Amino acid sequence: MTYTQNGFSARLRKVQRSHARMARGYHSKVGADGLIVFRPKRRKMSFPLRGFVLLIMGVLVFKGLIMAQSGADVYAARIDALKQGTALEQAGAVLMYADPVTQAVARKTSPLFW
Repeated sequence: MTYTQNGFSARLRKVQRSHARMARGYHSKVGADGLIVFRPKRRKMSFPLRGFVLLIMGVLVFKGLIMAQSGADVYAARIDALKQGTALEQAGAVLMYADPVTQAVARKTSPLFW
């Protein structure tokens, strides 16, 4: 009796696993014998490149707006002050360094603040 129950439990787990995979999407295919077979779609494990690029662009625009609002000299002084701080502040100084893109954004947006 337990052998039959174990076999039934294994088949039930297999059906439940298949159902869960099919719930995320499936595609169908008609075989040569006319039987329609449904298979689950494969999950794509990809890195969200577009989101990462938008994040980087947002950080660069944010840095440029801060630089345009405070001025290049004040911005550089604040970065120098961050370099003298703790390890976290030093990491922030590296991140907030005025790169060419930040400077270009600051030049374009400075008329908005002055």
